[in-house]
Amino acid sequence: MSVSGKAAGIKDVAKAAGVSVATVSRVLGNGPVSEALRKRVEDAVRATGYRPNLSARRLRSRHSQTIGLVVSDIRNPFFTAVSRAVEDAAYRAGMRVILCNSDENPEREELYLRLMQEERITGLIFAPTRSTLDRLDGLDLDFPVVLIDRNAPTGRYDAVVLDNPRAAAMLVEHLHAQGYRRIAGLFGNTSTTGQERHDGYRAAMTARGLTPAARFLAPYADAAEEAVVHWMAEPDPPEAFIVSNSLFLMGVVKAARRLGLPIPDGLAVAGFDNEPWTELVGPGLTVIEQPVQEIGRSAMALLFERLEAPDRPSRRLVLGGTCILRGSTAARMPAGMTGRRTDAG
Repeated sequence: MSVSGKAAGIKDVAKAAGVSVATVSRVLGNGPVSEALRKRVEDAVRATGYRPNLSARRLRSRHSQTIGLVVSDIRNPFFTAVSRAVEDAAYRAGMRVILCNSDENPEREELYLRLMQEERITGLIFAPTRSTLDRLDGLDLDFPVVLIDRNAPTGRYDAVVLDNPRAAAMLVEHLHAQGYRRIAGLFGNTSTTGQERHDGYRAAMTARGLTPAARFLAPYADAAEEAVVHWMAEPDPPEAFIVSNSLFLMGVVKAARRLGLPIPDGLAVAGFDNEPWTELVGPGLTVIEQPVQEIGRSAMALLFERLEAPDRPSRRLVLGGTCILRGSTAARMPAGMTGRRTDAG
């Protein structure tokens, strides 16, 4: 409680901590700040007795103090982890979250955007399809939007993304160093993420004098499985696959088993997202690990900053991935050579 007897507000916390209101918002949203600064703000929160008052906020504002979160597939562990990080940050700030799953369907995205308008949300964190992204500038939305895992072509929106071209290139570089030359790629056909990963793959292949061989698929495991089965029946089939999401990764593993191709002797495999199961399949799968917690926290921090400064220039945070090397990309055995592998690549 403040000295005047009135409930302490966020400005009181900022004054007590000697920081800006935007900094307090970042701390409440579990955004990126130094530990010393976080402690100073949290001490000020306790000293002032500040508690978010949702009822009072609703009376003062036409917004509901609710964050909208629309992801493409909540079954995808990447979006599950990001959603948890967003929800944790919203809770710390005294806000609620409406979570919607679009299934990469533009019609569902349009429906959910209307729902967000009706619910008078404070802001939206969104992973849209390319179709919706292309139309986003023309929509009359009365709340700020922060993109995750997707890039806006106009640069109008705040966004948190992985350095997708570099991440895909890392996989090509590793497979090339392990002796693989016919390296194929499977990429999602509904988002900018799939396109960016394809571009990184293609550039890295070309730089090494290799011929890119890529296909764009609907983002489902069975689509990847069928694509691999048919591809491996062609002359000079791929020696290795790079795939752009964990669902494709599962589909490629299923195809290899269906065809009786041991990993990596029959087919090398590398992809994205370090899910627990990827360590348990065969010799373990080489993957790009994304900083999922940081993506969620950073998206919330950008949203709070946008609410505090609606007219500031848009920001695009590009985060790096980590290549986790496992046995699925072990060094290619020379033609005609057989035996049991002992290395993990």
